[in-house]
Amino acid sequence: MRALLSTEVGGPDSLSLGELPDPEASAGHVVISVKACSINFPDVLIIQDLYQFKPPRPFAPGGEISGVVEAVGDGVEDIAVGDRVLAACGNGGLAEKVAVPARGVFKIPDSMPFEEGASLLMTYGTSAHALQDRGHMKEGDNVLVLGGAGGIGISAIELAKAYGGRVVAGVSSEEKAGVARGAGADDVVVYPRQPFDKEQSKALSGMFKQAAGADGFDIVYDTVGGDYSEPAIRSIGWEGRFLVVGFPAGIAKLPLNLTLLKSCDVCGVFWGAFTMREPERNRANIAELMQLYEAGKIKPRVTATYSLEDGGEAIALLADRKATGKIVVTM
Repeated sequence: MRALLSTEVGGPDSLSLGELPDPEASAGHVVISVKACSINFPDVLIIQDLYQFKPPRPFAPGGEISGVVEAVGDGVEDIAVGDRVLAACGNGGLAEKVAVPARGVFKIPDSMPFEEGASLLMTYGTSAHALQDRGHMKEGDNVLVLGGAGGIGISAIELAKAYGGRVVAGVSSEEKAGVARGAGADDVVVYPRQPFDKEQSKALSGMFKQAAGADGFDIVYDTVGGDYSEPAIRSIGWEGRFLVVGFPAGIAKLPLNLTLLKSCDVCGVFWGAFTMREPERNRANIAELMQLYEAGKIKPRVTATYSLEDGGEAIALLADRKATGKIVVTM
């Protein structure tokens, strides 16, 4: 089968089209004929050996796919050949076929295009876990979403609105501000590019505080990190929840005295580990996401599609922080 392979440590330009053996459906696994694979930030990291998991080379990146079940292994009861499904696979998704544990496979409705199916699980799954399980979001909460025009940011905006919150999106351009508003953001803060000196950091904090209102944010959903995190946590309200989701702009160093002064929580969000440790809670979250999709309350925004041959360009677009919405490779 064809696959986009990482054969050496490097950036997107180090990937090359090659061949891998067709996978087999071992016990408890299914083989999926991949129709679409979305690109996520872990794909940028894993090919540089910067991710938590380092698969042996050669391997195909791509951790989120949709397609049609081609074979099922022994012990698989709820999934059948021919089912339309989505799945998280860690890596291996930028290939024509992939074998995955059946516990991580979810059926999708006939109304869901494969491109959208490949764009739902990691972003919306992460945001549902972050907002509900880690952020304990309730109706009426005031939420700041950093990186509000990316795939993960859009999912957080849509879900926070579906859960009854007010949402302010932080973005880096007026173009991205339009994307965030289109996703349902009530207000937008357009921030400059880092690095920030002390005065610039203070000014951005003031922008966030003004957008938050007198009581500050109940939840800060931080998908960006870097110099943006400290101004954001300064805008959080009493007993707020600061959700650490990602840090493409760098790992932030937060002044911990702020957590005391605001009596706020700093919460890590590691959705991948959550799915392994608490699979039933994750399945309940995904079932709710399917209901919200069919009700029209969430909809992955696929803004660009690439062929398998050009998958490296798709990863580069995300690495350069030029992407809005979800970028998808189709087979």
